[in-house]
Amino acid sequence: MRISKAVNASWLPLYAALYLVFLYLPVLLLPIFSVNASAVPVFPLSGLTLDWYRSLVGNDSMINSAWNTLIVGVAASLLATILGVGAARAITRYRFRGRRPMAAVIMAPLFLPEIIIAIALLMVALPLGLGLSLVLVIFGHVLICLPYSITVLVSGFEGFDPAYEEASADLGETVFGTLTRVTLPILMPAIISSLLVAFTISLDEFIIAFFLSGSEPTLPIYIWGQLRFASRLPAVLALGTLMLIASLMLLVVAELFRRRAARRSQIEGGFFA
Repeated sequence: MRISKAVNASWLPLYAALYLVFLYLPVLLLPIFSVNASAVPVFPLSGLTLDWYRSLVGNDSMINSAWNTLIVGVAASLLATILGVGAARAITRYRFRGRRPMAAVIMAPLFLPEIIIAIALLMVALPLGLGLSLVLVIFGHVLICLPYSITVLVSGFEGFDPAYEEASADLGETVFGTLTRVTLPILMPAIISSLLVAFTISLDEFIIAFFLSGSEPTLPIYIWGQLRFASRLPAVLALGTLMLIASLMLLVVAELFRRRAARRSQIEGGFFA
């Protein structure tokens, strides 16, 4: 038995290496081909150039799509997290009639096809006279981001001892003061994770934006339109590389905030202990 376990353990590093290669090798090819002098992404590279990045500078359509994506992502992640905090607190702290069915309804978008959600929102918006716009896209993204935010925030509330809030109230702190000085700092890692997850989902979402954005496309729609032309593929690869770098920077910033919030929660916990 011990020999069998040792043999299995010896294969784990190889399995992990193969898994990482399978997962990240296509992503690593993106920046490599984005500096290829040829418009055809094949090896060997015909040369190195930054012309594809320079072509993005004066591309007004791409810049407008990037701004639209940023607006939608920030708005959707903020709204989903704000609503998620209230829902997660209600789910974890209170027992009331209909709690489980309501939680199931909120989590339903996790299991529904996005195209069904997009068509349903379109059928609701058009009879009400609501034109296709980024506002509808934001509402749609909040709908699909909310279950993910709640999942992250529920974990945060489950690890949060309510005694901290009770101790703050006993010491004479107001409800708002307890919220800003105790609750939010302790929950900050979960809040930042919720914002990050929601923004990432919104950044990459295509179907709802395709149905509801109208004449205000987001980056995924812009990229889809460019892929129909082979000559524009290198510029799309350059844009994808920039999005990859931005995502990594976002992860680094989120990790710094997470560590800062963790240190602060330890201080708060030691104070109330």
